[in-house]
Amino acid sequence: MAKLSAPTSPRLHAVDLEDVSVRFGRHWALDAATIRIEAGQRWLLLGANGAGKTVLLKLLRGDVWPTPTGRGHRQYRAKDGTHLHTAAARERIAYLGPERQDKYERYQWNSTVVAVVGKGFADTEQPLDRLTAAQSRRVVRVLGEVGLRGLAKRRFLTLSYGQRRRVLLARSLMRRPDLLLLDEALNGLDRRSRTVFLRVLHRSLPASTAWVLSSHRPLDRATAATHVARIDRGRIVSSGPFEPRTAAPVGSKRTAPSRGGSRRGVSLKLANVTVYRDYRPVVACLDLEVREGEHWAVVGPNGSGKSTLMALLYGDLSPALGGRLERSGFPGGSPISEWKARVGFVSPELQADYSATACTALEIIASGLHSSIGLDEPVGTSERRLARAWLRRVGLAGLAGRRARELSYGQLRRALVARALVRERDLLLLDEPYDGLDDEGRTLVHSLVGAAIRKGAQLILATHHREDVPGYVRRVLALRADGNSRIISRR
Repeated sequence: MAKLSAPTSPRLHAVDLEDVSVRFGRHWALDAATIRIEAGQRWLLLGANGAGKTVLLKLLRGDVWPTPTGRGHRQYRAKDGTHLHTAAARERIAYLGPERQDKYERYQWNSTVVAVVGKGFADTEQPLDRLTAAQSRRVVRVLGEVGLRGLAKRRFLTLSYGQRRRVLLARSLMRRPDLLLLDEALNGLDRRSRTVFLRVLHRSLPASTAWVLSSHRPLDRATAATHVARIDRGRIVSSGPFEPRTAAPVGSKRTAPSRGGSRRGVSLKLANVTVYRDYRPVVACLDLEVREGEHWAVVGPNGSGKSTLMALLYGDLSPALGGRLERSGFPGGSPISEWKARVGFVSPELQADYSATACTALEIIASGLHSSIGLDEPVGTSERRLARAWLRRVGLAGLAGRRARELSYGQLRRALVARALVRERDLLLLDEPYDGLDDEGRTLVHSLVGAAIRKGAQLILATHHREDVPGYVRRVLALRADGNSRIISRR
């Protein structure tokens, strides 16, 4: 087990990659990548799903080794120009990505927030030593910087997705890294949390600390970035000073698809519904009625209960005693599998579950035909044909045999959207479906969801990004962290 002592290696001043390539099997994830990250620089890393952003960040940290080609090198340098060994440099580099957060869900690591952050001193889940008084004070101070001091004693898995991300940011800062690598770290954060996150990067880090933030969403000067690099199919195609750009939001100018199809609609009724997690109410005394043909958005800050509500509607959670949830065409006592067959579901938690499986992209999509996580038997011929068709629709035609852990975050999200849509559904429950998707992916998913609605499906969309709410969504449930809620009708 690791000790909690500070790194003893010299401070890291620069990381040099020159003509570095990485191959996984027959696939070149990086091709002759060249970039230099120096102390104090703040980089944005942009690129489409599967472009190689995550591999590049792991290569910078030393978690991935270059494939020998005879021409490239990776070097870590101290301020005086001396070379640092990879192991010594890794002590000075912190990495925060969705897969670390997914591990907590997958392995049910449910320590207190203070314990999770404190383990950042050793960068391990099993430190040997207890925190010193000085280290404990630093944990409390950094939790204050990320706006979570009041949650210090909470269990990690009782937090919202965005709150967990901010806890892991605090964890990453414990060792005072010289380089902070942030892989899609803004995913799942509400507006306030994004502001806090970016403020930490801008104001709380020493001027010498460098960081690299990958993102699919349009970012502006609020990031305080100084440089930007763009990667395409494993090649860094440009790098230089950062200039902010804007992009049209996904759902702002979309018109309502005409409702069609012959499938029956769905109605849901919640009366005095409370849902507890770790003995505390996450959703409290909620009354809600979703009528046939209505499309809804669920909005609210991190910790307001959006994901808990979506899991409740899907059937993964149940109301506490005294609450009632009625689903049309689904009498009490019926197997929940019958309801799930009518519902297409996407969520960050579902993605965390799949990221640990050996399922291929084709098998992920085919599992949607059974509303299961994984498959109990091989994919049949007709199912394989249908799954391949959906691979093409979501832009993953060449990745049928790629396993979940080998897909990028955005590619896995596309596969899960296809899983939700692979059969006709009466209801789509989509919890942050656009997170991790590039511009092309968000437009593609929006189009596929619209096509499902034209065939008769209803939509309930949970999101932090108001621009992702399509124009045909007329009803909004606004949740608050204090348990209150209100319903908004849009014209």
